[in-house]
Amino acid sequence: MVFSENRMKIAGIIPARYASTRFPGKPLVLINGISMIQRVYNQASACMDINSVIVATDDQKIADHVAGFGGRVVMTGVNHRSGTDRLGEVLAKLKASGEHYDIAVNIQGDEPFIQPEQISRVIRLFSNPETEIATLIKQIDATADLDNPNVVKVVTDASGRALLFSRAAVPHFRGLPQDAWIINYRYFKHIGIYAYRTAVLEKLVELEPAPPELAESLEQLRWLWNGYRIYTDVTEYETIGVDTPEDLSKLTNIS
Repeated sequence: MVFSENRMKIAGIIPARYASTRFPGKPLVLINGISMIQRVYNQASACMDINSVIVATDDQKIADHVAGFGGRVVMTGVNHRSGTDRLGEVLAKLKASGEHYDIAVNIQGDEPFIQPEQISRVIRLFSNPETEIATLIKQIDATADLDNPNVVKVVTDASGRALLFSRAAVPHFRGLPQDAWIINYRYFKHIGIYAYRTAVLEKLVELEPAPPELAESLEQLRWLWNGYRIYTDVTEYETIGVDTPEDLSKLTNIS
């Protein structure tokens, strides 16, 4: 069923940088003959809840490639601190040209097999009028993930509103060895897709980094620090991100 809360207009925006520190040119790498950015674009376009899919890039090679497969692209500046800031510039440009969106979804450009259902799930969180920012979480089923600082843990309240994001194992389960924690408590990890009410996003890009954000290097802590409401939903899909050339080996047998 297509999301139609008050007929809101929704943009799916895919930030794509060429000059990645760990993997330069990552959006253009081929996975079984199709570039990563085209795979992400195709998956996003398959989501029936999105009105327009846009690649946001600061690199002409990426822009030309996206145009070459018939995708829509908006050029952005080169000095953005985050994908959120890049989204903000895109939306400002679209708004200046008379094109308005109510919700913007930040779709990671290095997750070539993101499921359209995941995108729809995060969008539908906006049926709650209190939702300002939305994201997904997945239950942790391996103790090793609790100790892995690259796996961001999420604590929510009973309604799914995020209380805390951390690289540490939170909450600490007092009185039990850590290998017994996930048997006795449902721990969740963050799945890195965000959606924003565009009026909220306009304010987020003006915020300065917050102390907990600087400690953990997690941008979402800036939003919580400033009182914004982040609601979550649970997904059963595992994301497959590509951060380094070595990560491509995970995708060898994936079509």
